[in-house]
Amino acid sequence: MLNKQNMIAAQDALPGRDTPLAIEDTHFVNQSSLTAEPAQGCEKIVFGMGCFWGAERLFWQLDGVISTSVGYSGGFTKNPTYDEVCSGQTGHTEVVRVVFNPKIISLPALLAKFWERHDPTQGMRQGNDLGTQYRSAIYVYNDEQYQAAIQSQQEYQALLGENHASITTEILPAGIYYYAENYHQQYLAKNPAGYCGLGGTGVCFPPES
Repeated sequence: MLNKQNMIAAQDALPGRDTPLAIEDTHFVNQSSLTAEPAQGCEKIVFGMGCFWGAERLFWQLDGVISTSVGYSGGFTKNPTYDEVCSGQTGHTEVVRVVFNPKIISLPALLAKFWERHDPTQGMRQGNDLGTQYRSAIYVYNDEQYQAAIQSQQEYQALLGENHASITTEILPAGIYYYAENYHQQYLAKNPAGYCGLGGTGVCFPPES
C-alpha cells in the first residue's frame, strides 16, 4: 500500500500526459496574466507551503507582487491533475508561482513571508494535511535566489532555536512548473469562505530597519 508521506521513485510515478491542462490566463483578482514571463527588471520564484489556496492569497495581497498562480512542481508526472498529485504518485508538491518587482518588494521580504506563514519543519505534511504534495519547498531560477533562500533558511533555523525541529524545506533549482486546474487559481478570491491551511511557528524575523 502506498504511503503518501514517502516520496515516490521516478520509475514508479504516474506517466501523465503530453497535453497541458487548459487554463484561463487572466488573474481573478488583479487581471494580470497567469502565464506571462516576468517583464524586464522583474523576477519569478516558486514556493510550496502546504495547501496552495491560502499560500497564493498570501502573496497576491503583497505590494510589488505582479501575478500569482498555483500549480505542481518538484515531481515526475507530466501535466498532472489535482487528483493524481493528491494520490502521492506524481512526486509533485502544491506550489505558488510568484512574479514580483524587486524594486517594490525584495526577495528577502518574500522569503520572510514564506518562512513565517507556515511550519517548514514538518516534512511531508503541513498541519493536518498529510502527503508529499504538502511538503515545504522553494524552487529558484538563478544562483542569487538560491543563495538568498539558503541564507534565509539558516537565519530562520537560528530564530527557531533548540526548541524546534530542523527545517525540512526543499531548496532546489526550479524544474517544470505545471499549472493547476482553473478552479484552483485564486481559489480563495472565488470562494472567500474556503479552506485555508496556512499556519506558522509563531516565530518571526525582526522588523527590517
